Amino acid sequence: MSSITIYHNPNCGTSRNVLALLRELGAEPTVVEYLKTPPSGDEILSLVRRMGVGVRDVLRQKGTPYGELDLGHPQWSDDQLLDFIAQYPVLLQRPIVVTPQAVRICRPPETGLEMLPKV
Repeated sequence: MSSITIYHNPNCGTSRNVLALLRELGAEPTVVEYLKTPPSGDEILSLVRRMGVGVRDVLRQKGTPYGELDLGHPQWSDDQLLDFIAQYPVLLQRPIVVTPQAVRICRPPETGLEMLPKV
């Protein structure tokens, strides 16, 4: 189970649980601590497209500057939202797991199990 990447926040219980679950299943994913090494707007857009969702779907509201930036307002374009995520990576929903089969936000942790390769 190589070529798995997790966009991870070690301070998040769900993110820690997903990482532990991946390791229990025999994977040693590439761990991207996105708060320390934020993905670019292009990387985020690529993840969003692979998930088949909109940019707003990857925005985290709780514990972020979402409210104070008024990101729920429809005035913001996808490009502007991507710029906000790049500037404030805490806005990125977590954890995001990338496999050759799919990309998903794994909340709850079991969400990603069906996208893992069968061993």
